[in-house]
Amino acid sequence: MKKYTVLTCMLLLLGSQLSAQNLLSGRYTSAQLAEKLMPYAKWEPFPRLENRAGWEKADPATGAAIIKKAEAYLDYEWPGIPAVKSLLIIRNGNRSEYQDISGKKREVLGTLLLAEVYEHKGRFVDQVVNGVWSICEESFWGASAHLPRSFDGLMDVSAPFVELFSAETATLLAWVDYFLGAELDRVSPQVRKRIYYETNKRIFEPLMTKPHGWMSSSGSGRRPNNWNPWICSNWLNSVLLLEKDESKRVAAVSKLLGVLDAFLNPYPADGGCDEGPGYWGAAAASLYDNISLLNLATNNAFAYVYADPKVAEMGRFIYKAQISEKYFINFADADPQPGMAASMIYRFGKDIKDTAMMRFGAYYLKNENPASMRGYHYFRHLFVLFMQDELQHADKGLVLPGDVWWPDLQVMIARDRNGSTDGFFVAAQGGHNDESHNHNDVGNYVVYHDGLPVLIDVGRGTYTAKTFSGRRYDIWYNSSDYHNVPAVNGYAQLPGSRFKAEKVAYKRTASASTMAMDISAAYPEQAGIKRWQRSIRLNKGKNVQIEDVMQLEEDGQVTEHFMTCYPAEVIKPGVLVIHRKEGSGSKDFYLRYPATDLVASVEKVPLQTEEDGGVRQKWGDNIYRINLQGKVKAQGKLKFLVEAM
Repeated sequence: MKKYTVLTCMLLLLGSQLSAQNLLSGRYTSAQLAEKLMPYAKWEPFPRLENRAGWEKADPATGAAIIKKAEAYLDYEWPGIPAVKSLLIIRNGNRSEYQDISGKKREVLGTLLLAEVYEHKGRFVDQVVNGVWSICEESFWGASAHLPRSFDGLMDVSAPFVELFSAETATLLAWVDYFLGAELDRVSPQVRKRIYYETNKRIFEPLMTKPHGWMSSSGSGRRPNNWNPWICSNWLNSVLLLEKDESKRVAAVSKLLGVLDAFLNPYPADGGCDEGPGYWGAAAASLYDNISLLNLATNNAFAYVYADPKVAEMGRFIYKAQISEKYFINFADADPQPGMAASMIYRFGKDIKDTAMMRFGAYYLKNENPASMRGYHYFRHLFVLFMQDELQHADKGLVLPGDVWWPDLQVMIARDRNGSTDGFFVAAQGGHNDESHNHNDVGNYVVYHDGLPVLIDVGRGTYTAKTFSGRRYDIWYNSSDYHNVPAVNGYAQLPGSRFKAEKVAYKRTASASTMAMDISAAYPEQAGIKRWQRSIRLNKGKNVQIEDVMQLEEDGQVTEHFMTCYPAEVIKPGVLVIHRKEGSGSKDFYLRYPATDLVASVEKVPLQTEEDGGVRQKWGDNIYRINLQGKVKAQGKLKFLVEAM
């Protein structure tokens, strides 16, 4: 059982009392929902094509950029997706060749759609029709990597099911129908008929009649991950835009609210995202997308959700989990440099009345191209077109909180100076080894200095078939042996919810922030660990201290691992130096260790496999593992210091 400070327990109790269960599905009966929901024929979430006065309020510069981009697609040849591209997922594990073709087609269609809406001259209509028809003729709208294994790499069209990208495709086609419906009918009434037929067959009917694993907690109790709100946001989007039968429309929204509550109810009260900032944009942010759509469709009947403490904390996670302008904490599969959906973050902050979040979102507008139709969450693009003036005049700035503690997530962050990247930053985690996108990493931590890495979490590489198979932990960066945790008597940590941190505690004073935990349960019994008390401490303005107090069944052997993206060398027993070089600047860091107990070695990790491609993309070919190995007594202590030179 987790152990917290008295203050933490009080906050947790208060949060659980204030955050309602069934927040979305429990508010209205089906009959009340039917009254709240705007009828299909009257709903105008954004100006329709013929509402030119409405479109005059859209940002003209963005429109000009979209039109220019679309002109390059006037002769675009819409490719089919060869069967062998789908089969690559079982032949060699490659998923990117299939997704590259599929993703490009959707990017092109999304660009052509908005170009025609902005210009309204009919220049792009035929190409839109070509794109719609080409996509409707695909056997599968999703990713080959998401096919059930029993399908052997090719879609069984007689057994439709809904995953991330098929739901995204439905949303895109729904907006084509909404904006260009009359124009499509002038070409042929078969186009809109085809859009509804394919969407109903591939999306609406399966969602209403078949259970999908992402809709609820798993049999082992793992709560739903980002698939739930992400898919629901597209389900909601497409059914509101395409379903003319009001009873079916209400029934779908009603069921969807229950599915969303299956995501929200077990979500921790502290708002912590165990998938990390890199997936926050499809998890808590997608929940926000759903709420935004619901409010657009009901005259703000769901605005009450923004006052819920848990929902607000889910939003704030993104700026609290920041290390520096470029870097964010990246435990598990999260990306150390995730892209920020700036305008969406700003809107989220505005709705929960958090000016810090608004400023944070506005800060990243410089990296957001409103004319780009790349990526997913197509719905978000539309808001940007009508709020450029507000966004460009918004206050901008980073929050960079000095200390944050997520008790449910069991993650601590601490920095030397509140509101600044100057000096040391530390993030540490407890948790368990069955989190969404899990790595075996209980007790792991990262150390940054002046906003740049010193000791890192490598994170994920390129996703392949192996990534989400029974061989997941054969991939080196998913194993605890390549995290900042020890191997004990030759044993690494194991996957599963029972392999976890225990007796987790957090303490903060004016001079230090400390996270302590017993990580012995993260290892198999064969490791012979009775207790392994690990503490990670930031001594503010001084150094970072890692201390392991162990109790083994008998004398044994330990290898303490430290991961970095810079060369390192031993300069004398007990002192190892990490040579950090970024751009034209360089700085060295001491790692002090007990030379009487441990011998140091440094190895460069070879990046050779397809999975390693993603690691090279994030860190370059610069992953080093420091190994401090030695024999230890059954009861003992190991202490390490990280200092800036």
